[in-house]
Amino acid sequence: MNEIFLDTETTGLSFKDGHRIVEIACIETKDLIATGNVFHRLINPERNIPEEAFKIHGFSEKLLSTKEKFDKISDEFLKFIDGKKIIIHNASFDLAFLNGELSALNKNIIDPKQVVDSLEIARNKFPGISNSLDALCKRFNIDISKRTKHNALLDCQLLREVYINLLDVKEPKFNLSAKHPEQNSINDRSYNKKVLEISSNESNMHKEFLKKELKKNYY
Repeated sequence: MNEIFLDTETTGLSFKDGHRIVEIACIETKDLIATGNVFHRLINPERNIPEEAFKIHGFSEKLLSTKEKFDKISDEFLKFIDGKKIIIHNASFDLAFLNGELSALNKNIIDPKQVVDSLEIARNKFPGISNSLDALCKRFNIDISKRTKHNALLDCQLLREVYINLLDVKEPKFNLSAKHPEQNSINDRSYNKKVLEISSNESNMHKEFLKKELKKNYY
């Protein structure tokens, strides 16, 4: 199954209080290796952008007013994530907004069982300390110098690196060994089935050779 690393930016903290999504980003991976497939949209929230939200993500009301509304991108979004495991940091926040938007359009909502919350994994691994995305990046020595503002696409890229570290796995590499099984033949015991025996005459000649040559070369 492919994975989706997902993040959103919003106008505020609660969909129930009238806040909306202004950015969605999804990066697809297979076995945690990026496939190159990306879904990224800025969205017109059809409302004002509070100053506090603008300071976080930097998307102005003027900029977002030129973008498509959620109903125009919803089907493409659902198709992109369909049948894939979704990995989100602090999933309850993003799911509340995404499912709120989808429900308002009478679309299928995202099943929480389809979602892995990397924040829960981090809290179990590092209890009692900060497990924000920034804190985890610093803990795992992941470069966050480009994160001057909250940006959903960049955060997805950082989350992938964090998630790999949370699972204690090495950076995934393409496994090419299966395409060249002959390279692994040294591990196959069948390569040494044939044992050659030398004659007594050959053995005696070898012993005589060693006696002579050892005397010549010993110093």
